[in-house]
Amino acid sequence: GQDATTYYVNLPANKIELWACIEADRLINPVFREFYTERDVILEERRQSIETNPDGKLYEAFMSKAYKVHPYGIPIIGYPQDLTYMSQTAIRHMHRKYLSPENMIIAVVGDINPSKTLKLINQYFGRIPKGNYRPTAIPAEPPQTEERKVEVLFDANPSMIIGYHKPTAPAVEDYVFDVLETILSKGRTSRLYSKLVLQMQIADSISVHNGMPATRYANLFAILARPRHPHTNDELQAAIFRELEILKTHPVTDLELAKAKNQLKMDYVKSLDSNSELASILSYYELLLGDYRYFSSYISHIDKVTAMDIQAVAVKYLSTGNRTIAVLNKKANEDASTGKNEK
Repeated sequence: GQDATTYYVNLPANKIELWACIEADRLINPVFREFYTERDVILEERRQSIETNPDGKLYEAFMSKAYKVHPYGIPIIGYPQDLTYMSQTAIRHMHRKYLSPENMIIAVVGDINPSKTLKLINQYFGRIPKGNYRPTAIPAEPPQTEERKVEVLFDANPSMIIGYHKPTAPAVEDYVFDVLETILSKGRTSRLYSKLVLQMQIADSISVHNGMPATRYANLFAILARPRHPHTNDELQAAIFRELEILKTHPVTDLELAKAKNQLKMDYVKSLDSNSELASILSYYELLLGDYRYFSSYISHIDKVTAMDIQAVAVKYLSTGNRTIAVLNKKANEDASTGKNEK
């Protein structure tokens, strides 16, 4: 991801020492077999997921437009010109720099003995030499002051992404946007889905995502949507903007607020069902925020969100000047008789 690289391992509890031995050895004595073959695989991945994929192409164009300074605007997989010239020497340098003990979090969840498990981890991972990792100063994205737009032409059905810059966790606004995301797009009775997909029938799909593309730095509140034929991106955009303006002038109802909070609580409980997901959550917040306990206090923060809080963030952040719009439109057809493009 944009913030971290995570390795997941699921195994029987009695094999944890085998895992510690193998994983620590991989970090101490890396062997980069078939480097150039794997580099070509990544280039092909990029072609499939971005260059020949309408969703990938639209997303890359959107992020590049939304971020002018911060590296969140750079795709995770990288650009072809960077990948083409990547060398084994560069990879070894990155391995030594970033996969070092001072930059590593290990979370173990399951039927374990904590003291024995910690002893094993110290025994094997304690041998890894300290690296030279020093956190790099990442330039903050300057405040956006005017609307940005980008169009992607592709032989595919139209779609769009609309994004607004906002603070990240643990800022209070981030919890408010989690609730707003749920109110707008989670479930068939959510505002945008019920209005634009079911009632007006001008959208094929619509979803809202708080925290795009990642969590460590200030991120985006984004809306992804596809118009239903014969409706256009422009029609759907106008309808979405009308719904967002309503948020600024009319507080959400008590019923909507209660439903959203219950949905978030249910999602929270579900995330505790899986050992691998719980380990991922704990390590993620410990790495990014320096405290895995952020997750344990999440519901209490959600409970404090009010209708006035939602109205306030809508007024402050969901503004035209803070907005980036990326649209994907179908390529124009070639007029055989005139040789001109016709829309």
